[in-house]
Amino acid sequence: MQALILAGGEGTRLRPLTRTVAKPVIPLAGRPALSFVLDWLRGHGVEEVVLSCGFLSEGVRSVLGDLYAGMRLRYVIEPEPLGTAGPLRLAADEGLLEERFVILNGDVMTDLDLSAEIAEHERTGARATLALTEVEDTSGYGVVPTAPDGRVEEFIEKASGPPPTKRINAGAYVLERDVLELVPTGRAVSIEREVFPELIGDGLYGYAADGYWIDIGTPERYLEATWDLLGGRLDSTLAPRDETGSLIHDGCLTSGAQIGPQTVLGGHCAVGSDSTVERSVLHDHVIVGPDCHLREAVLAERVRLGAGCRVEPLAIVGAGADVGDGALIDAGARVEPDARIEPGARVEAGAEVGAGAP
Repeated sequence: MQALILAGGEGTRLRPLTRTVAKPVIPLAGRPALSFVLDWLRGHGVEEVVLSCGFLSEGVRSVLGDLYAGMRLRYVIEPEPLGTAGPLRLAADEGLLEERFVILNGDVMTDLDLSAEIAEHERTGARATLALTEVEDTSGYGVVPTAPDGRVEEFIEKASGPPPTKRINAGAYVLERDVLELVPTGRAVSIEREVFPELIGDGLYGYAADGYWIDIGTPERYLEATWDLLGGRLDSTLAPRDETGSLIHDGCLTSGAQIGPQTVLGGHCAVGSDSTVERSVLHDHVIVGPDCHLREAVLAERVRLGAGCRVEPLAIVGAGADVGDGALIDAGARVEPDARIEPGARVEAGAEVGAGAP
């Protein structure tokens, strides 16, 4: 079986992390995020993966290479954003797609039973099968009602009033190659809005998927997925966690600091004495001075915090930023890569501080 992963997005909602690292390989619990997706695919017999990349594409290949755990990785580079269906046409035109393949959104973490979805696709003789997952709150999603035999009846986009179903598109599809006849060349195409509606009544089925599912494309869900991995809610091959449920990678110095609960320290981080780091993520080579407090925050690689700093929930500090002593990074604030924050300064909620800004 072959899979194509849509990994070309810029990850704007995760900025400033994605200013310097492509979203598919952003560190998640100390590993490239896409590695968890690749592990899941391998567990369901996928032998080859085509990665459709765009923004910072070379960074994806340099991290993942051409072979992952026995799976061959191939790359298609979008010359410009092609939506969610355009990359399929591009990959087909380059002779990379087989007669049947799986398509995945690269920012989704899941353990749904892909093998069962493929079996259901074969049983119904579908041209396309969509994994549908149930969510408690459908207000931020379109829902997908199906007939008793699994045929998709319609797509309802964020309608007012009670939805007819709580099942939404989970971003995992099984497609026959002939579906590509519906994908025009030379422009961006949405598979959800332009292709699938054309297949209603003509071989489009839904598969009711159970299990874990999360889109990690926002800071809130990036942290939630991290905590779920640390807590074992999603199976993985992560290293053992400590008694606080935290994951501290090699080369870290934390003597006199309080780390945890549910915190990730990347490789070669240093946290000063009397500092606390709670439910936060530090990428590689981060230095936190003494008497600092971080809670539910994300610090990209090579960030330096001076003494007595506070970083509040959902704040993100970009790679290489230097934060002076006693600075306060409010909840939800964004500090861009290589920014310099003066001692005692306050970065307010909602602010985006660029490189060189006070």
